Amino acid sequence: MRVLVTGGAGYLGCHVVPKFVEIGDEVSVLDKLHFGDAGLADWKGRVRLVADDIRTFDPELLDGVDLVVHLAGLSNDPSADFNPQANAEINAMATERVARACLERGVRRLVFASSCSVYYTRGPSDDLKTEESAVAPTAFYSQGKWLAERKLLALAGPRFGPVVLRFGTLFGFSPRMRYDLVLNTFARDAREKQRLTVHAGGEVWRPLVHVRDAADAILAAAYAPEAAVHGQVFNIVHKNYWIQSLAHWVKKVLEDRVKVDIDVDYEGQAEARGYRASMEKTKRVLGFSADRGVTVALNELWALFEQGRYTDFDNPLYYNIRWLKTLKEW
Repeated sequence: MRVLVTGGAGYLGCHVVPKFVEIGDEVSVLDKLHFGDAGLADWKGRVRLVADDIRTFDPELLDGVDLVVHLAGLSNDPSADFNPQANAEINAMATERVARACLERGVRRLVFASSCSVYYTRGPSDDLKTEESAVAPTAFYSQGKWLAERKLLALAGPRFGPVVLRFGTLFGFSPRMRYDLVLNTFARDAREKQRLTVHAGGEVWRPLVHVRDAADAILAAAYAPEAAVHGQVFNIVHKNYWIQSLAHWVKKVLEDRVKVDIDVDYEGQAEARGYRASMEKTKRVLGFSADRGVTVALNELWALFEQGRYTDFDNPLYYNIRWLKTLKEW
């Protein structure tokens, strides 16, 4: 196929793009390159890279394209809170712009990277959320993703089939590395400080998924029979973790390499947002399960740390909100 990946130079995109290239697809990447293109360094000769803003998306990029994988957007709560208007423009309105262009240009399938965060509201919840659960998000980021989902699905029809993947919190190594994701943060702190800090008492749930499993899920959705995925929503989750338990698991996995202490901060406990998500529909319909666990990711990251790679932990490039603020200052 001819595939356009928006946001293809990002944390997830740097795993998605190689997946399609390796199976022989012709891949173009649209990315504003706020974080550079180093994550695609090994693939530069094999992909077409267009540096542009998703808000001014050019429909001509879709000429001859069979599939769009739409990853571009602000990707966490701090970034959305930093600029709510940009969050609305990029995560919601630009998604609709791309989808309408797909419909007009005859691109039949768009796979959209949404978020399980659409399930959470203020205060922790132990309910297991399915794709049919009521959704009423309260944070700017999750509101933007939820609005984008609705705009996409409203366009579903005989000529256009959007597929929505709601990802749990990603973790694991990527060439465009991030240390502002909970498991990656724990790995960094274990290495740098030998101490993990669990916020809001750690008594909240988070669905987590390895970034490489997330990329595999996109590939599965891209190649699934149309009848199975047309206008459908799928949760993509490895496991739901109670955050305090996650910290203790990190300590256990690394016990032969480093002694780690755990601090629990109870401030903000009442406002903490927690949620669990079910993967059963994805397993049943797509035949896909996300099997890479926390231990896999920790071992991968620790091996890199031992080689002295990605250990400049204070580099703002590894933190979305810090880098956006740095760019604004510049």
